[in-house]
Amino acid sequence: MTQVGERTASTLVCVLAGGTSSEREISLASGAAIARALRADDGRGPQRVLEVEIAADGRWVFEGRAQDAVQTLAQIPPAAVWFLGLHGGAGEDGTIQGLLQSLGRRHTGSGVGASALCMNKTWARAVFANAGLAVAPAVVVDARAWSERGDELLERAATFGTSGFAVKPACGGSSVATFLLPDAVGLPAAIERVLATGDAALVEARIVGTEATCGILGRARGELRVLTPVEIVPKDGRFFDYEEKYSAQGAAEFCPPRSLTPSTTERIRALAERAFRAAGCDGHARIDFMVPRDTAGREGEPIVLEINTLPGMTDRSLLPLAAREAGISFRELCLVILGFALEGRDA
Repeated sequence: MTQVGERTASTLVCVLAGGTSSEREISLASGAAIARALRADDGRGPQRVLEVEIAADGRWVFEGRAQDAVQTLAQIPPAAVWFLGLHGGAGEDGTIQGLLQSLGRRHTGSGVGASALCMNKTWARAVFANAGLAVAPAVVVDARAWSERGDELLERAATFGTSGFAVKPACGGSSVATFLLPDAVGLPAAIERVLATGDAALVEARIVGTEATCGILGRARGELRVLTPVEIVPKDGRFFDYEEKYSAQGAAEFCPPRSLTPSTTERIRALAERAFRAAGCDGHARIDFMVPRDTAGREGEPIVLEINTLPGMTDRSLLPLAAREAGISFRELCLVILGFALEGRDA
């Protein structure tokens, strides 16, 4: 695990936040929190912290001036490390990572390949299954398939939806345009609402049980620190949607989990590490799971849902919560993540 030292103290950091995705507002909150933490004056932080915002129209805003990305990058010293506070869209799917890496700029978090893979839930599911992790039965519906053979796809989905369905964008995040359905009646409408976002719809069998997420810090090919999982308990009649994630009146979170057995908690940690390595993630990530329960209340094998390669860094975010449980303050968490970027990217 990286240590915060003299190299960090002499570093110029540029915090990048905002973006054009549906998670823009959360990204701005993450970026502001990261910048505040890095600027704390205790003699161990970076030499200077700059902030760049990607506006809703895609232009980059630096020191009050909106311009294109290349113009902004030309104004930032090449030695700066880019701390990515982006979520979703081009900020998390490998696009920004590819731009920075092509220009020789260091950045926090995973590289192009892992970012693109984890942003696409369909691709990620295949990697997880190949690594021996359990995934929920699912069917992917894009606009063309829906128009040409929608009835066939609905029939396929009906074969695995005994407890209902989860319908979500194949590449979206923060549970935006995500629907939990008790039966197949609402499937067509939910699929069409997801397709209206321009994304494909992932229709999964709904898993009844306990939702949990597990944060990881570490290098792709090195030592990993797997944090204690967080149990997520949405309010009655809801699921962990956008409001539940970020509202002060949202879901309750428990770290360590309050209702999972110690053996299941450790199983989640082991599976999270396997998923992180299988996807080639780097620096930090958060892996989401559902733990199914049968009618007698017995826990089943945790089912992996997705990997967040740039998890939220707000007051309501889960990675900082798990870090606090491990004795890592928010500032220390930011410095550790920065330290991984300073070490250089694995080949």
